[in-house]
Amino acid sequence: MSLNGRIALVTGGSRGIGKSVVETLAARGAKVAFVYKSSKESADKLVAELAAKGYETIGFQGDVANKAESDKIIAEVIQKWGRLDILVNNAGIIRDGLLAIMEEDAWQSVINTNLGSVYNFCQGAMRQMMSQRYGRIINMSSVAAEFGNQGQVNYAASKGGIQGLTRCLATEIGRRNITVNAVAPGFIETDMTEAVRNAAEGDIKKQIPLKRLGKPEDIANAVAFLASDEASYITGHVLVVDGGLTLGGF
Repeated sequence: MSLNGRIALVTGGSRGIGKSVVETLAARGAKVAFVYKSSKESADKLVAELAAKGYETIGFQGDVANKAESDKIIAEVIQKWGRLDILVNNAGIIRDGLLAIMEEDAWQSVINTNLGSVYNFCQGAMRQMMSQRYGRIINMSSVAAEFGNQGQVNYAASKGGIQGLTRCLATEIGRRNITVNAVAPGFIETDMTEAVRNAAEGDIKKQIPLKRLGKPEDIANAVAFLASDEASYITGHVLVVDGGLTLGGF
């Protein structure tokens, strides 16, 4: 699944799943820009590591929930490389809590970052993709959108919204040879899940038919497939990558 000559933009790209996506797309031949909010040291290290392997990447610091900043980043990517072929909306946060006691800021920040950023970057990127009549948009959802998870009403709502946006946008821009899909990860070994893993990793594995937690590269490989020409007839789809967690057969 070569991505030679493709230009990609990944939000939330300096750590965890996003970092693995950046590494995987670059290894398959794409030039990759990524967005990070605060982890400059991690971003600089990633660019240096990939440059040592001969891959061309660039990091942009910014707030993905800010439309003006999002538009500026997209414009700079297009100015640098002349086009934009692949958009991966990966940026996301969690601020868990029961709805009865959830502060409004905890609701708004998760919705604005997780879902609002997808609006921001899709709208900005699709204009370029429509003009070049080619594009691959991959949005990061979650299995939290597939079933109820106590204490995550804000997170699940944001990820469910991403699935709805994905399906609707696929119908709007498919005629311009642009596919829009989502990936819904299950329980993946990242910094974001570390606290839960430390408390209950054994119990979690019992619920997964494959009896292991996912790795960031499991998600990155799914993203790379959806970004490739091999997936050119797939659009409006939510690809669940969870080791069978949502099958409920345990």
